[in-house]
Amino acid sequence: MSRSGTIVAGILAASIWGHSLEIKNLSQAVDVAGKQRMYTQRMLKDYAMIGMKNTFGNPTEDLHTIMRNFEDHLISLMAFNQEKATADSLQKVMNLWRPIKKELASPPSKAQAASMQEKLEALLKQANEAVGLFAKQTGKVSGEIINISGRQRMLSQRMASLYMLKVWGVNDPKFKKKMDDAMTLFSTSLDKLMAAKMSTPEIQSLLKQAKNSFLFFQIMNRSSSKFIPSLIYKKSNDILKSMDTATGLYAAQEH
Repeated sequence: MSRSGTIVAGILAASIWGHSLEIKNLSQAVDVAGKQRMYTQRMLKDYAMIGMKNTFGNPTEDLHTIMRNFEDHLISLMAFNQEKATADSLQKVMNLWRPIKKELASPPSKAQAASMQEKLEALLKQANEAVGLFAKQTGKVSGEIINISGRQRMLSQRMASLYMLKVWGVNDPKFKKKMDDAMTLFSTSLDKLMAAKMSTPEIQSLLKQAKNSFLFFQIMNRSSSKFIPSLIYKKSNDILKSMDTATGLYAAQEH
């Protein structure tokens, strides 16, 4: 499909899901594309919560909202982008998304949970490629800082979703390494952001809030007991809120 055909198809899809977001510049595109990575992991977190029949935070409603946002933002990114490699990458995201969207519409199954994790991880990797290409388009160091800050949002949900699967009783030996890797990347990225010139006092305060919430995950990961899902859900969203605000502040510096 041509780029124009892709955009027309996207506009038709947007009419079903609602109004698409208008992206005005590359820094905002990096922020929005970065949020897509987070959405893949938040969908998995909600999937596990629904599967465990835990209604804290209303995961069923949240899943529907995040699915709608993911598609809406993807269409907006396709419409904004003018660069071929990025267009190709975004189309790959759409191709992966369509079958996942159908599966997420069915009731969660513990037997399918590990498979869903792998599919959403593949979507995450493709979305990560797209945000990297948008960051490259900016041609600035700031694009990379916005990228790293935005990735912290994803890691907050990745840590939570992997732990939710553990609590649910989905025992995949690969999950422990994935959790350890996510926590290491979150910690090193936080250090990098705290040392960045773009980190204003307001951003530094948000980074400290995220660091305090992250301590919970460090304690949780070392403990042999299982923490209650509602606590994991809340702490991951506390980090998400701090990092989402920080990422928006980084992006605003480029306006």
